[in-house]
Amino acid sequence: MEATAARNKTGKRHTFTAAPRVFGLKTVIVNLYFAANPDGSWVLVDAGIPGSAGKIREAAAEIFGPDSRPKAIVLTHGHFDHVGAVKELAELWDVPVYAHPMELPYLTGQSSYPPPDPSVGGGAVAYLSFTYPKKPINIRNRVELLPPDGSVPGLEGWRWIHTPGHTAGHVSLFREEDRTLIVGDAFVTRHGESAIALITQKREVHGPPAYFTPDWGSAHHSVETLSHLKLEIAASGHGMPMQGEELRRQLERLVQDFWLVAVPRHGRYVHEPAVVDEYGVVSVPPPVSNPVPTVLAVAGAVALAGAAWVAFSKRGNQNKDDDNRKSRHSAAQRPYSHNRALHDAPDHDLENPTELTNNYP
Repeated sequence: MEATAARNKTGKRHTFTAAPRVFGLKTVIVNLYFAANPDGSWVLVDAGIPGSAGKIREAAAEIFGPDSRPKAIVLTHGHFDHVGAVKELAELWDVPVYAHPMELPYLTGQSSYPPPDPSVGGGAVAYLSFTYPKKPINIRNRVELLPPDGSVPGLEGWRWIHTPGHTAGHVSLFREEDRTLIVGDAFVTRHGESAIALITQKREVHGPPAYFTPDWGSAHHSVETLSHLKLEIAASGHGMPMQGEELRRQLERLVQDFWLVAVPRHGRYVHEPAVVDEYGVVSVPPPVSNPVPTVLAVAGAVALAGAAWVAFSKRGNQNKDDDNRKSRHSAAQRPYSHNRALHDAPDHDLENPTELTNNYP
């Protein structure tokens, strides 16, 4: 079975080998991992975006064989892009899901995470974060606590490390024998806020995705903890795996310059973290002004008006009959209908802004 896994026969464009006996699968914006033991048994680490269960099952079958199932599912944290298929897969495979105790409120329907912060900017992925799923999932009948001794259920030679900051219960998984780390989002290996970086997949070490990080002090401490491991391979939730001296050099630089290069200059959580406990969110700082949704709405309106103008012009130019040319010319001198105010148009209220911040003020 190990030989089968080592060949990584998936043949899928978004499937890749991250390390010996560790295989990755990209689900649109985020990676999940299949971590195997020498005997071929395996564990799924994270569960991708919603709707990715079929893709995950297909990849598992191609790597480990038809009808294979993991010993467990381990979650680095519970953000929507890491738990999208977890409920469906846990039920289908009839396996437990393991997470840190501080993640339980968000996995049992008790609390939403601190709201994202689109104001941190840096790219379209951040700007659009106000649209991402915000509510907790409920897998109360499946979720179990990670063992307090640091072992990873179902995986030999691995240990989990508490790496809070991006979330309070975030964990990373470390294999001592070859110094391989499944990072989650404690740090990432591409620009986490940029849609362009999502396409190019340029490999470089960055701090955790800024729009979903509510505690920068803890995030810095976690990155520093991971840098002390002298990593050989890092497989992150966002970006392709990195390894060797370049990985260690960039990670050390991130630790040294964290408050300059990772922490936004302005943002909801820059000067004050969200306060959470074992029951969920206690309090969050007030939101900061974010003009991006308004700008996007205005840009959309302008684009629609332009498209209407182009369509109108093309329709007017289709008939080239000389007899109608004069009338078309006269019509062209009049204001187009979409430039006139509509006095009988109904008013439409904007979406309740509190819904964009998980109902927190």
